[in-house]
Amino acid sequence: MPNKSTALLATAAAATALASATPIAAKEKEPKIEVASYYFGNYHPGDPRNEAFHGKGWTEWELVKNARPRFPGHQQPKVPLWGYQDESDPKVMAQKIDAASKHGIDAFIFDWYDYDGPFLESPINNGFLKAKNRNKLKFALMWANHDWYDIHPYHRGTPQKLLYPGKVDQKAFDRVCDHVIKDYFLQPNYWKIDGKPYFSFYDLQNLINSFGSAEAARVALDGFRAKAVAAGLPGIHINAVMWGNTILPGEQAPADYKRLVQLLGFDSTTSYVWLHHVGLPQQQTDFTVARDQYLNYWERAKKDMDEINVPYFPNVSMGWDSSPRAAQEQEFGNFGYPFTNTISGNTPERFKVALQMTKDRLLAQPKGPRILNINCWNEWTEGSYLEPDTINKYGYLEAVRDVFKK
Repeated sequence: MPNKSTALLATAAAATALASATPIAAKEKEPKIEVASYYFGNYHPGDPRNEAFHGKGWTEWELVKNARPRFPGHQQPKVPLWGYQDESDPKVMAQKIDAASKHGIDAFIFDWYDYDGPFLESPINNGFLKAKNRNKLKFALMWANHDWYDIHPYHRGTPQKLLYPGKVDQKAFDRVCDHVIKDYFLQPNYWKIDGKPYFSFYDLQNLINSFGSAEAARVALDGFRAKAVAAGLPGIHINAVMWGNTILPGEQAPADYKRLVQLLGFDSTTSYVWLHHVGLPQQQTDFTVARDQYLNYWERAKKDMDEINVPYFPNVSMGWDSSPRAAQEQEFGNFGYPFTNTISGNTPERFKVALQMTKDRLLAQPKGPRILNINCWNEWTEGSYLEPDTINKYGYLEAVRDVFKK
C-alpha cells in the first residue's frame, strides 16, 4: 500500500498533467482563423510604365523618403527598419515571408494590376515565386481593376490625369483569366478556400462597366470559372471587395451590393481598408473612432451577406495617412485624395485590441470559413503597414503574433 507522501506526489503529478493538458485541448477546439495581409507591390525599380512616366529607377520609396510633417503632431516621414528594399529581389522577399509566417500571417493577397498587359508583377514573379522559402506562405491575387491616375505625387489644383483605365474588354479579360490560371492558380502554395483558388475583384463597378451590365459580367465570370475547371481545378473562389465611401479618383460605389453579389455569383465579400466604410471627421481622427465605425459596418455587412448565404471576411486596418502622395509643398487639408484626414493614435497596442475584437467576433460565428484580412503589409504611402519601422520596430507584427499565433 503506498504511503502518504507517495499518494501526495501522485496527486500532484496528475494535477500537473491535467493543467498542462487543458490548454492544449481548448486550443484544439478553437476553430482556425486564416489571416491574410494585402500586399502593394510598387517598391521595385524597372517597371516599364513607372520608368516611362517617372524616370529610370523610380519606385514609390521616393514618396516615402520625401514625406514631411504637414501639421502639428504629424509623424512623417515613416522610415522602414529594413531600409528601402527592392521587393523584386527573392532574398528581400524571403525576409518578408519569414517575418510574415513567424508572426501569424497565413497569406499575402497581392494587389495585382493589368492595363493592356500585366503591371507591377515583378514582386510576385521575381520576388515571391523565386524566394527559397516561398512555401512558408500562401499567396493570392486581388485584381486592383481601378483606374490608375497620376497621384505619385498629386499636385492639388491640377487636372487629375488618367494614365491607365481599369475597364477591360472581353479579349483582355480572357487573356487575364488564362494568365492567372496558368501562372498563379496552379502554383502549389496558391491560397485556396475549400480547394478553390481565391481571386478577388477590387472595383466591382468597373467590372460591371467593362461588360456593359451586371448580367454580362456574370457571363464573363462564369467563363472564368469554366476555364479553371478545364485546367483541372475544382473552380474558383471569387471574392468581391465592398465599399461605402470612394477613395481614389474615378471610383464609383455600387448602390446595391447585396443584389449585385448575388446576381454575379460571388463566393464571398470583404473590404480592403477601413476608410471605405468610415468617416474621418478630424485631421487626426482617433484610431478607436475609426475602429468602432468599422465594427458597426461589419455588423450591417454581415447581416446583408447572411441573407444571401455569402460570407463576409472582415478587415483590420493598421492606419491611414495618404499625405506622402500629396505634393509636399502644398497646404495639407481634407481636400480629396490624397489630401485627406488621417488616423492617429494607431499604436501597436491599440492595433492588437482591434485584432482581438475581430478574432472574438469570428470565433463567435456558428460556421466558417473564418478569414481576416489586414490592410496592409506595406501601404507605406497610405500609412497602413505591418512591416517594421524605426519607431515601432516589429510592434504591429508582434500584435498579430500575440493574437493569432499562440
